[in-house]
Amino acid sequence: MPGICYMIITIVKILIYALQFAMLLRAVMSWIPDIQDNKFSDFLYTVTEPVVLPVRMLFEKLRWFQNFPLDVSFIVAYLLLAILSAILGALA
Repeated sequence: MPGICYMIITIVKILIYALQFAMLLRAVMSWIPDIQDNKFSDFLYTVTEPVVLPVRMLFEKLRWFQNFPLDVSFIVAYLLLAILSAILGALA
């Protein structure tokens, strides 16, 4: 049984790393206006937005960082994924 748990945790961590990489790509692509409107950027948005949106909605409800020039919810979502990955690493 411990082998199966380790395998599941490893797969989840790989998925988290892939999601973090997609988030980094999305962030970099957002700074380059010429490459924002294509299928790849649409794919990145579709994959990463379900992670970012709940954090963004929470910040909107709490009125935190409303006039801040950066999308802090994006950074917080990335950090939450990093924390989750670290917790899973400690369990494995």
